Amino acid sequence: MEFWNSTLTEKSWDMLQNFRKKYNFILIGGWATYLWTKQQKSKDIDIVVEITELQKLKSESLNKNDNLKKYEIKSEDVDIDIYTSYFSKLTIPPEDIKNYTSKIEGFAVISKEALLILKQGAEIERRNSVKGEKDKIDIISLLFFSDIDFKDYKNILKKYSLTCYIDELINLLRNFRDYNSLNLSPREFKLNKEKTLNKLKLL
Repeated sequence: MEFWNSTLTEKSWDMLQNFRKKYNFILIGGWATYLWTKQQKSKDIDIVVEITELQKLKSESLNKNDNLKKYEIKSEDVDIDIYTSYFSKLTIPPEDIKNYTSKIEGFAVISKEALLILKQGAEIERRNSVKGEKDKIDIISLLFFSDIDFKDYKNILKKYSLTCYIDELINLLRNFRDYNSLNLSPREFKLNKEKTLNKLKLL
């Protein structure tokens, strides 16, 4: 079951592919989750760029959002949110994200453990909204389908004084019911859930 309309996600994916040909960035957010899990596709694009790259992006009708501490490129249906070092506020500072990256399908992508933490930060901020629901699905997808290194996850949390996120994650997983969005049967979902909860309780 798709969360976003497939016409929208295809348009967003095409935009992302074109963007990669022109600019250097680290992919975070929903599309990073998709590349790690091959589950739900994304509607919007979230990237982290260096200040030098931001100068190049000015040719793309870039807007600065001082309230949300990010830059934006808005098209008809797809928003590109751009986070930069020493300006944007993310759960892990943008200037540190380059320390947690992998290459997937030609993209520089945030590591799955750091992505899980960013997604948790976004979900806490957007709880009880449509985007917050998508964050929940992305979090569970990362837990079930991306082979998270929980030791690594815990070390990053410690570094940023976020160990309370472990209990947040346990509660979110306990209360999550939407197995259809993960393309799992109730039994598969139950087994994945039990296995993951057992790992989290050991942290």
